[in-house]
Amino acid sequence: MTDSGSTPTWDPAQYLRHADHRARPFADLLARVPDPPPGPAPRIADLGCGPGNVTALLAARWPTAHVTGYDNSPEMLDRAHTEHAGPTPGGGRLDFAHADVRTWTPAEPHDLIVSNATLQWVPGHVERFADWVEALRPGGTLAFQVPGNFGAPSHRLMRELAHSAGLDDVLRHDDAVHTPEAYLEHLTALGCAADVWETTYVHLLPGEDPVLDWVKGTGLRPLLTALADDPEALETFVARYRDALRKAYPTGAHGTPFPFRRIFAVARKEA
Repeated sequence: MTDSGSTPTWDPAQYLRHADHRARPFADLLARVPDPPPGPAPRIADLGCGPGNVTALLAARWPTAHVTGYDNSPEMLDRAHTEHAGPTPGGGRLDFAHADVRTWTPAEPHDLIVSNATLQWVPGHVERFADWVEALRPGGTLAFQVPGNFGAPSHRLMRELAHSAGLDDVLRHDDAVHTPEAYLEHLTALGCAADVWETTYVHLLPGEDPVLDWVKGTGLRPLLTALADDPEALETFVARYRDALRKAYPTGAHGTPFPFRRIFAVARKEA
């Protein structure tokens, strides 16, 4: 993970509480990623690997590959290394390393560079595409998915409450990601054959205040970090936000429906 200003403190256990729902967009992205071009064992990078659970899916699909997950959160990297690092059954390797996506550039040619729900934390991320595409071998692929829900009640209410608390500069705003059309334009301008699409998942979340529980693992992290030294202010903010979320996302007979739009892109470099 990475962010645009001060680094939030990440909690792998909280993030993984909704692991199945969070991993589904990556699985859908991966289904559209072509195999690397013929040659030596593939070299693959996962930018913003988090706790490594989806990075492991890359190693499972390409078991001969050397896959490296990159993140700037020590907490996430510790979890990833402990649970997933090591040799793969096909003779490949899965490892993890510290890096900032804002400045990371491959030190060697890659067959696949992938990023799952990370680039929304990277201001100006489209400007990084040229370096990443340049580092791909001919026929290699750049693939990513980002949340497209910054106009949803979960994020709009968060921003409104942050504004009322004088914390405007803590959160990302609704321009954190681009439109699918903009991603298509940037990627095709780099000479890639690009496939860009969007999907709205409707997750049925169980339990009490599940939308609050969801955002505590991701979008709310900057505010939780900023208010960590003021427990009273933190408690007040979370209580107000919880009440607003209950109205915006009413619980039904079988759980709480949580619509979540995602934007996907798979860009293949000319062979």
